[in-house]
Amino acid sequence: MLKRLLPLALATFAVGTDGYVIAGLLPSIAEDLDVSTPAAGQLVTVFALTLALSAPVTGALTGGLDRRSALLVALGVFVVGNAVTALGTSYGVVMAARVVTAVGASAITAAASSTAAALAPPERRGRALAFVLGGLTLATALGLPLGTLVGSAGWQLALWAVAGVGLLAAIGIAVALPRVELPAASLADRMRPLGQGRVLGLLAVTSLALLGTYTLYTYIAPTLRDATGGSASWTTLVLLVMGFGTLAGNVAAGRLVDRHSPARVLTGTLAVAALALALTPPAVRTLPSTLVWGAVWGVTVGIIVVPQQHRLIALGPASAPVLLGLNSSALYVGIALGGGLGGLAQDWFGLAPASLGPVAAAVTVLALLWHWHTTRLPAPPVAPAHTGAEAGSAAHRAVR
Repeated sequence: MLKRLLPLALATFAVGTDGYVIAGLLPSIAEDLDVSTPAAGQLVTVFALTLALSAPVTGALTGGLDRRSALLVALGVFVVGNAVTALGTSYGVVMAARVVTAVGASAITAAASSTAAALAPPERRGRALAFVLGGLTLATALGLPLGTLVGSAGWQLALWAVAGVGLLAAIGIAVALPRVELPAASLADRMRPLGQGRVLGLLAVTSLALLGTYTLYTYIAPTLRDATGGSASWTTLVLLVMGFGTLAGNVAAGRLVDRHSPARVLTGTLAVAALALALTPPAVRTLPSTLVWGAVWGVTVGIIVVPQQHRLIALGPASAPVLLGLNSSALYVGIALGGGLGGLAQDWFGLAPASLGPVAAAVTVLALLWHWHTTRLPAPPVAPAHTGAEAGSAAHRAVR
């Protein structure tokens, strides 16, 4: 199983790193392309928005393909997009290349997650999802510092490195991954779950949870200033502790959702996250307390996505590419809105960055309350051919 899942995790690591690496290279990109740093920053914004908007579309269009073919197509677009970005000598070409790259990236995470769910037996599905999503989580911890380090020799080199990781993942998938078919379904069948209130409710929980997280995380460097004394080294240490806490939470999430109700796992996680965020102002006054706080909060961040994906797949295994694509969109919408909310709170109310913690906690409590509401919605009707675990087992048997 590990041999089959490893290239999937490598693919999500490439996507995660690609999303972070540009942010650390903006000054040199702006200088080479002869634009302002804010203009270069739009490369990050456009990438995120394109990924969010295209994820459900690419999920629907590739849902009828076997998972290996879908991944190879998506990785091909992703690798070409990064290569053209690295070769680009004008702002327009680089921007267009980032759009192409985002379209490829939008299909990778959903395809990799639906493949992992189909490969694993139902009782190990959570751990399989967590392992594959571990690539994204590892990118959170290491993608930015590694990309910035490589990019110090030239921002193009960082993009070539990301393209190389994507190509390596594609080779691994072509060699190690069997042909994986999802339960047969027409495009209309794959889109049908979108009319279910429970699906929309789950997607709202994802957006609200990430909105709360990124209300603070977008401004984490100034938030840590008192604890680190403005030292780049100490700030990096705190970020690494948070990143590895997130990775630990991701690993724990897989085991938790295999043993307990995913809804219950998410309830506890959001409650702890809200408490950690509420305690931000006193927690970030000293470096030792900041390290403990960062580790605890990081663990909660690492858990959130796995139970959400697990619940969505259970609602419609044949619709997994579309549902997981929509979950990716909901995630990126939350990230984008979180940065906006944090900025507005500082501008309108004069809040210090650390004081964004209680604001983020309030949003997380809202996510928790909405999550409780979704658990009380009526379960959607299921088709008689493949229901619940049977549909997951049917997908698992379709590996050949």
